Amino acid sequence: MFEQVKEILARQLRVSPDRVTIDAQIKRDLGADSVDILQLLMRLEDDYGIVIPDQELAKFETVGDVVNFLDGLK
Repeated sequence: MFEQVKEILARQLRVSPDRVTIDAQIKRDLGADSVDILQLLMRLEDDYGIVIPDQELAKFETVGDVVNFLDGLK
């Protein structure tokens, strides 16, 4: 799951995949803003056929938070 999220984030945020680590802060380390976060949400929902509640989205601070959420849906 990490590799899939890493690929999505690197492409969407136009950063080197090397910068996308499990502990990377999405906003601080990868430079995402609120629009980027919303685009990530929509992309994950489309790719995985899920709905991510707003209260869960607010918890996505690190790449690992996103991966853990998606792993929890299995």
